[in-house]
Amino acid sequence: MTSTPLRIAVLVPCYNEEAAVATVVADFRKALPAAEIYVYDNNSRDRTAALAREAGAIVRSERRQGKGHVVRRMFADVEADVYVLVDGDATYDAPSAPRMIDRLLDDHLDMVVGLRVDQVQAAYRLGHRTGNRMLTGFLASTFGHAFKDILSGYRVFSRRFVKSFPVLSDGFEIETELAVYALELSLPVAEVETPYYARPEGSFSKLNTWRDGFRILGTMLKLYRSERPLRFFTAIGILLAVAAVILAIPVLITFIETGLVPRLPTAVLAMGLMIMALLSVSSGLVLDTVTRGRREMKMLAYLSQPSLKRS
Repeated sequence: MTSTPLRIAVLVPCYNEEAAVATVVADFRKALPAAEIYVYDNNSRDRTAALAREAGAIVRSERRQGKGHVVRRMFADVEADVYVLVDGDATYDAPSAPRMIDRLLDDHLDMVVGLRVDQVQAAYRLGHRTGNRMLTGFLASTFGHAFKDILSGYRVFSRRFVKSFPVLSDGFEIETELAVYALELSLPVAEVETPYYARPEGSFSKLNTWRDGFRILGTMLKLYRSERPLRFFTAIGILLAVAAVILAIPVLITFIETGLVPRLPTAVLAMGLMIMALLSVSSGLVLDTVTRGRREMKMLAYLSQPSLKRS
């Protein structure tokens, strides 16, 4: 009995990448001859789609602007056993793909992240490098340490991961969401060092260091609130309770000394803050139960997909 070869799909989200897309398609065609290469055009105003089609890629489009929308569409539409997700800017090393796939298959993993090793100083801007380190550190302290480069645009996935992953992000914060999903369910993941090159002439980064950095940080806080609600709302409750106690101490001292409460508004404010603190902790307890139920549903969706086996 002969086994069926693994279906490999290379997914390339693109927006105004006519200077790089043909190179990306050619490089991955050479590195993975049996793979199907899909280029998803995200409202490019140049010849990205035409050049990708001429290079031999399967070209599709996603009209809603943002990388998150594109990834959601790709994960929903494309059927494969192994998925290679790579940005279409020709900065990632195509020859590393077979090594990343082998690591995924040999170690029975669900995601392998390309850990970027820049080959020239211009490949990885200082602002992006610093922001990546800060966000990676925040993610490690919040959800656990598993990644050194959470913002890498080069990843290999199992079908089980792709078809159970609920994409909620719209833009570049999708990489953060992928990492949190893996950490939340304790999925088997790894990083593989890959060369990272400067963009070719005529290609420009769509990532704004400050704007997208704050968006990614905001996504982390939202995910922390939704995935760790007891910790999140307990922290708020503690802050409110401390503020209530600080306001109440002078009022209480005055009452003990004189038997009067001359600062009634302060006493009411302190009581209100303490009530809010108790409500915050209670909300965290309730939402923690809901989150556990959602996590169980995600795990069941993950387990409903067949495990990946090397042919």
